[in-house]
Amino acid sequence: MAKKTANGTPRVDKKAYEAELERLQEQLVAMQEWVRATGARVVVVCEGRDAAGKGSAIKRITQYLSPRVARVVALPAPSDRQKTQWYFQRYVEQLPAGGEIVIFDRSWYNRAGVERVMGFCTDEEYERFLVQAPIFEQMLIDDGIILLKYWFSVSDVEQEARFRSRHSDPMRQWKLSPMDLESITRWEEYSEAKDQMFAATDRSQTPWHVVESEDKRASRINVIAHLLDSVPWERVEPDVPDIPERPAPVGYTRPPRTSQTYVPDRAAELIPATGSKGSSGSRSTGKRSTRTKSAKG
Repeated sequence: MAKKTANGTPRVDKKAYEAELERLQEQLVAMQEWVRATGARVVVVCEGRDAAGKGSAIKRITQYLSPRVARVVALPAPSDRQKTQWYFQRYVEQLPAGGEIVIFDRSWYNRAGVERVMGFCTDEEYERFLVQAPIFEQMLIDDGIILLKYWFSVSDVEQEARFRSRHSDPMRQWKLSPMDLESITRWEEYSEAKDQMFAATDRSQTPWHVVESEDKRASRINVIAHLLDSVPWERVEPDVPDIPERPAPVGYTRPPRTSQTYVPDRAAELIPATGSKGSSGSRSTGKRSTRTKSAKG
C-alpha cells in the first residue's frame, strides 16, 4: 500500500522517484552545458510556505551542477546600510552573468510575504513593491534573462506535521526558528499576503508556477521537469579534455610518508577484523599508515 502524507495524499514510490530523479538530473547537467556554451542567463525564484520543500528541491536541482555555473542565493536580513538602498538593489548584485544560473532561495518577494505579515515594512513600501516588482521583472526579461518563478504550496496539516518532525529530530532542529513557527499562528495572514502578491505580480511574461508540495518527492520531480521544459536548451557536446599518459619517473625521491601527519583511520573500525585468532584488525590509533605502496599526494 502506498504511503500517504499527513493530509492523506499518496506518496510517490521511492524506487520510481529515484530512477526518475536520476534521469532528470542528467538532463540538468546537459542544460548546464547549454547555458555555459551559449552564455545564457537563468534566474529561478523559489518561494512558498515555510516547510514546503523549497530547500530540498533546490538541493536536488544543484546536486550535480557546477558551483561555477549554478549558484544558490539565500540572503540574510538586510544590513542598516542596505535598508537605505533601493529595495531591489541587493538582489540586482546577485543576478547572473553570461553562462550562469542563479537560484534564489527566497527572493525580493520577502517584502510581499514575511515583511508584510510581520510588519517589517511600511504600507507605503509594500504598495510600492507591488507596483515595481512586475516592472523590475519585465526589465530582466527585456534584457534577455530567463526568469522562472515557483511557489511551493503545502497544506496547513502537512506543514505542521513537518514542523513536529523537525522538532524531534536533532539533525534538523536548526531548521526551526520562532519566525518559521509564526507561519502556523499567522496562517490566514500569510494566505492573504500570498493571494495579494499573485494578483499583483502573476503576469503573462513572468507568471507564477505553483508546485504542489504535499509529497516532497513529487514536488521535486515536477519542478525539475518544468524547469527543463521551460528553458529552451538543447544538448551541446561537452568539451571533455583527454586524460594524458602519466610520464615515467625521472628519479625524484619524495620524503618518507612517516614525515607527514595523517588523520586517524576511523574508517578502519568499520572493516571486520580478519586474520588469525585474536587479531583485532586496524584501529584508529592515530599512527601513520603504511598499508599501501601507491604514490599519494
